[in-house]
Amino acid sequence: MALSSLSNGNKLNVAAVQTVVPTKPTDPRESFRVTVPHNLSSTGILRRRFHVVFCYNKAGDEDSGWVVAGRIKESLGRALQEQPLLAGRLRRRGDSGGDLEVVSNDSGVRLVEASVELKLADFLESKDKNDAEAELVFWEDFTEHNPQFSPLFYVQVTNFICGGYSIGISCSLLLVDPFILSNFLKRWADIHNTMFSRTDLPEFPTFYLPKLRKPGSSPGLQMGSNVRKNAAQTVIFKLPKKIFEFDDDNVHKNLAALCIDEAEREVAAKMASNFSLVVKAPFEDAKVEICSRQEGLESSAGNIVVSGLSCARTWDELGLENICLNEGKKPVRVSCWINAVVDEGCVMIIPPSDEKSNVGLKIIVSFT
Repeated sequence: MALSSLSNGNKLNVAAVQTVVPTKPTDPRESFRVTVPHNLSSTGILRRRFHVVFCYNKAGDEDSGWVVAGRIKESLGRALQEQPLLAGRLRRRGDSGGDLEVVSNDSGVRLVEASVELKLADFLESKDKNDAEAELVFWEDFTEHNPQFSPLFYVQVTNFICGGYSIGISCSLLLVDPFILSNFLKRWADIHNTMFSRTDLPEFPTFYLPKLRKPGSSPGLQMGSNVRKNAAQTVIFKLPKKIFEFDDDNVHKNLAALCIDEAEREVAAKMASNFSLVVKAPFEDAKVEICSRQEGLESSAGNIVVSGLSCARTWDELGLENICLNEGKKPVRVSCWINAVVDEGCVMIIPPSDEKSNVGLKIIVSFT
């Protein structure tokens, strides 16, 4: 009944899968449109997601992943009230010949609880941890035919035998970009710590799985997460201020070409011949195009001059190393990655979320 092998033959078991919905029904429902190629099967954008893994040592006798997962069920519901689209689903638009939209229909975030017969310290010292940590997040791909049944956001809490635990996040890039997701995670942590900072808390949360499980029930569920640690090489570009008219498609392609050229020099690799170009403002309409280097985009980089363009190959600026779901208890490891898609790269162009920000556009270039 084991899910798979985490490290050196240690089996990870999924103990429960729950759904977390906003604490109050969302009314009115929010939505945003996703303009996509008519033949969605020709693009890997439906399979693109951002993963984050936080690892925490056991802080005390009352601390465990089972307790944290039970409390997450409550605090995440509160946080989703503020961003209900994260608990929504994709669906077809009836008037657009194939376009999609994300609707805040309160279908919920999936919460997976798992365990592994391994000490967290042994995992952290393992030479294979970079590959093995893919099993600390959960994701199931959705198809172009029935996207409305698939979650866009997963949380996995994994218990190690020492009492340490990990919290893994998976989120579709069609839903939010990594920067907006990191802001949500910080806000969620604030809500969580406010709710559970009292000294008179009950020993166990309402949704405490070890007490809810019936005697003799199966210790694990057989499930088929298709997450593998085939992380894309990713380069992040930032502009110091908004210097372009954001709605100009030619600017988008010129910026993409420029940043691809810079990214290829940075990572000493070539972008795939085809890539998804995603232009997305936070919780606003998104546009997806399939672009080809062989159809003139390679020459577009010379059509634009940008001053102040900076690049980075790490996710450090997201500030996720300070995410605490027990007040003051920082993670001992944080890992982030965008998954690779065979034979297709990805460029995401993100406008500033705050007009007063000194940072303008962000461009994320991910290779296969």
